[in-house]
Amino acid sequence: MKKGRAQAIVVGASMAGMLAARVLADFFEQVTVLDRDALPDGAEFRTGVPQAKHLHALLPRGRRILEGYFPGITADMQAAGAEMLDIARDIAWLTAYGWGTRFRSEFEGLSSTRDLLDSIVRARLKQIPNVEVLQGCEVIGLVGERNGVEGVRLRLAGEMDFVDEILWADIVIAATGRHSRAARWLKELGLAEPEVDCIDAHVGYASRMFLRPQNPRGDWRAIFVQAAPPEVKRAGILFPVEKNRWLVTLQGGDRDYPPSDDNGFLEFAGSLRSPMLYEAIADAEPLTPISSYRATENRLQHYERLRVWPERFLVMGDAVCAFNPVYGQGMTAAALASENLRGCLAKQKDGLNGLAQRFQKRLARINKAPWMLATSEDLRFAGTEGAIANRSTKLMHRYIAWVLQLATRHRSVRKSFLEVQGMLKGPSAIFRPSVVVRVVKQAISGRSDTTALGAPLPNACGQKAAS
Repeated sequence: MKKGRAQAIVVGASMAGMLAARVLADFFEQVTVLDRDALPDGAEFRTGVPQAKHLHALLPRGRRILEGYFPGITADMQAAGAEMLDIARDIAWLTAYGWGTRFRSEFEGLSSTRDLLDSIVRARLKQIPNVEVLQGCEVIGLVGERNGVEGVRLRLAGEMDFVDEILWADIVIAATGRHSRAARWLKELGLAEPEVDCIDAHVGYASRMFLRPQNPRGDWRAIFVQAAPPEVKRAGILFPVEKNRWLVTLQGGDRDYPPSDDNGFLEFAGSLRSPMLYEAIADAEPLTPISSYRATENRLQHYERLRVWPERFLVMGDAVCAFNPVYGQGMTAAALASENLRGCLAKQKDGLNGLAQRFQKRLARINKAPWMLATSEDLRFAGTEGAIANRSTKLMHRYIAWVLQLATRHRSVRKSFLEVQGMLKGPSAIFRPSVVVRVVKQAISGRSDTTALGAPLPNACGQKAAS
């Protein structure tokens, strides 16, 4: 261990926090993860992850990073009931411009509940000898001054009252989620709070578990019926999860929220642009109540712009950049942030000075692409607040429309799109010459129709998945 690398603290046992702890374990003698929740031993819901009852996605890039940190975790997940999906072959995916062509690919994603994923990552993390996870302790502030952080102030839940303590550290990482108090902690040290961008399409979710039928109709394993804003604001997703269940999440933008009663839930599903999802669940047995969630705004805090930054304090995950969850980027973005942390620590020659600010600036560059993709899509909704679609955004919308149209017919174009969607490559992948040439030919030929498909579509992809 290099000088000053004895004790590391991670605030928050979120996915971002657990992956940060995994990286820190290779560089520090002791890593302590602090969380205010009572953490379950198994795959159970906890209040600190309120969105856990809704569908989560571990994109192909995120799964590969996770496997690198915890070799064999994919097999652990599958043994616990998670299902591996070929994103290009197994999902009947209706974009705003038609059904994506289906084919066998290398784009593999794990499908499970968030509770199962968290429990297995948490169990693997606890097996690392120099990592300790402490629960039931709330961090109420930082210890230090404007120029550097030396630890955290804790509030421990006792039997009779709360006891405040100090835990000293060489580095502190805040991975405290969408509602993080990190900005307030900086203000208490006399530092400025970051600028915040917030783009809100007023999207809401309603989710429910169903027992998976023994012989479901169709050659799909999952369904994704996208919205086609501004005209069509509704979407629906059905994915297989552990214990032979389907997790169904309905989505509505521009405050067209899906209802939480039985009849309203089914009626909303029946109003989607394809009847496929409705027909799958109409006679399926519901296993849980319907859960709603509406805290879906995109929120970006520009910590990288602060001129004065305390040494040895880092912020990552949703505490920096929280996306509209429908795009499934959050956990994979957290995995990319952990890779950034590893890279910064590996290049740090002596001590930790300069690390924190360099990390935040590099993280801002990493978040730029997924932020652009998520917010530009949300700007298609008429009632989105926080920004408007400028000329470049509208041009991007038109170009993506052409790409998605081509992806209904051309495997190579859809492969490029899925590389970007799975965060395996940056947005430049859909601007490679082979894609641009097809887009230009389509535009010249007059075959393109970039008006979103608002009318209901047939109950099939019109094709079988190619092997």
